[in-house]
Amino acid sequence: MTINPESVKQLLNSEDLGDRLRGVNQIRHLEPAIAFELLQGAIGDPNSRVRYSAISQLDTFGGQDLDLSLQILRDRLLNDSEIDVQAAAADCLGALKLHEAFDDLQQMYQKTNEWIIQFSIIAALGEMGDPKAFDLLTQALASDNELVQTAAISSFGELGNVEAVPLLAPYASNSDWQIRYRVAQALSRLGGEEAKSIIETLANDTEEAVAKEAKRCLTDS
Repeated sequence: MTINPESVKQLLNSEDLGDRLRGVNQIRHLEPAIAFELLQGAIGDPNSRVRYSAISQLDTFGGQDLDLSLQILRDRLLNDSEIDVQAAAADCLGALKLHEAFDDLQQMYQKTNEWIIQFSIIAALGEMGDPKAFDLLTQALASDNELVQTAAISSFGELGNVEAVPLLAPYASNSDWQIRYRVAQALSRLGGEEAKSIIETLANDTEEAVAKEAKRCLTDS
């Protein structure tokens, strides 16, 4: 069956959830301008799975109109009833580097207790590379959730502020090897003698994956 705008519209307007899910997934095969237009309708679907699939595609098609994408993603981040959709909105705000949404992301991080939303927000801030994120990343680094901590470590690396090095240093001896692995990567991005010294220690880590990554970081630096 040939996928075209009319066939996708029919699926999206169907009362059958399976049809609408197929339709929203087929949007990715259309021309970007048409895809962006159709996504706007799918984002308002009553079913959260359809909305999630539609929102998740804005990282690809949102560049068609960044102002409108910002408006849509802000609304879904703050107001959607499904946490997966809110998290996907945060992901796309980061992917599209919509710095105007920083205050919204910070507000949502502070008010939500859902770790998956917090994780997506912290990861998005790293992708944005917004210097204003430093304090919020510092807060996330102290999170009780190790996945949020890991996201904060990686985002510090992407932010590029060497003031993060002493904040990350204690995590180089964390009991979770995956955190130590991310620390090596983040410090490699940040650079400097203090970072290099910590990476050299990690190159002798008891966990092979950590030691191998640290050695790679030293080689690439």
